[in-house]
Amino acid sequence: MPYKRILADGVPHYGKHLILTASGCNDQLLSKDEIANFCRELVERIDMVAFGEPLVERFGSGDEIGISAVQLIQTSAITIHTNDPARDMYLDVFSCKDFEAQAVLDFLAESFAPAKVEHQVILRK
Repeated sequence: MPYKRILADGVPHYGKHLILTASGCNDQLLSKDEIANFCRELVERIDMVAFGEPLVERFGSGDEIGISAVQLIQTSAITIHTNDPARDMYLDVFSCKDFEAQAVLDFLAESFAPAKVEHQVILRK
């Protein structure tokens, strides 16, 4: 099937899904502008095409306040949820066009300097 263009061990897959948790990020994580800029730059760094501007909002209260962001890309989406008090970020990148997960990890480290990062990559059939 031509729309399944990610090959892994000769098997075609529909998409790649990077699921990432970054703990103990720097104060840049608290800025809606920084999150929006991160989304824009990430699109370029993983060679995607943005569909519009990122939607970035802060909401919640108490220990559940944070920022949520969505950047649509022509091949799917980048989503971010943060927790202000813990300085944690939950980032998903899903695309039916292949991308380098390491490029996302490197840019995350450069931008938010997390104390700890856990991630997994899932190939979706």
